[in-house]
Amino acid sequence: MKIAFFGECMIELSGSPLQRGFGGDTLNSALYLARLSQHNDLQVSYATAMGTDALSQTIINAWQDEQIDTALVSQFENKQPGLYLVETDATGERSFLYWRSDSAVKEYFSRGISPLQKHLAELDYIYLSGISLAVLSEQSQAQLFELLTTFKQSGGKVIFDNNFRPQLWSAEQAKQCYLKILTLTDIALLTEDDEIAVFADTHYQDILTRCAQLGVNEVVIKRGLLPCIIATNGSQIAEVAATKVNNVVDTCAAGDSFAAGYLSKRLLGATVEQSATAGHLLASTVIQYPGAIIAPENMPNL
Repeated sequence: MKIAFFGECMIELSGSPLQRGFGGDTLNSALYLARLSQHNDLQVSYATAMGTDALSQTIINAWQDEQIDTALVSQFENKQPGLYLVETDATGERSFLYWRSDSAVKEYFSRGISPLQKHLAELDYIYLSGISLAVLSEQSQAQLFELLTTFKQSGGKVIFDNNFRPQLWSAEQAKQCYLKILTLTDIALLTEDDEIAVFADTHYQDILTRCAQLGVNEVVIKRGLLPCIIATNGSQIAEVAATKVNNVVDTCAAGDSFAAGYLSKRLLGATVEQSATAGHLLASTVIQYPGAIIAPENMPNL
């Protein structure tokens, strides 16, 4: 079974004194899923664009060390990854400063046939996020939608996480893209606050109704400390309580790691309840450490 994550990985500066790492919503999910799938029949690939500089290569090498397949990575001369600075408050809530206007991933679909297009027939799942869409030009978005439509027609399945960043685009722009991507989505991993920001929803039932009308078979609504809501086939609804944490250090990658934990079970046939429990456990562990990516030895046993 093969799953490819598409999106942007950036250089991460965080901590005091500042330390350099890397992260990005889809990359975080891909890395955590790769760690959880090393002994399972699930291959994780990452599709993005990086530079040819030494730092870009170091980051790609680190992905390979995590057992992520990098055959779908493009490397462009005179391009570099974006950069972000993370600051956290006393409760672990984070804020970001970004430098990504000339990020290499913006040109992933504009320099000929991309590796993702070349290897499309080999994949079972493609995972992308709202950020994956937001960083692309309208032309590149159209190419991505064409790719996903072809993928769906050939039997592939699409997984979408709605991560909304108002620094990248307006709620109206996101709304139009989200309505389009959801018609192609098999599993939607949706943060409730982001859906409210984009669609002005007042209740999680609004989200479930919209997704059902657009044909999404499985919807997971992430609600932070509250139980997540899961609907399958438009009607069967389950609630799974979050794992309680007393020592929240950094909420960065909480939703990304939940997605990885959920998919590590769900793609291999577990129930939605079992899958959500795994997602909550991983997320509750990640937020007890600084940065998006925790050390392998701190991973919970799922």
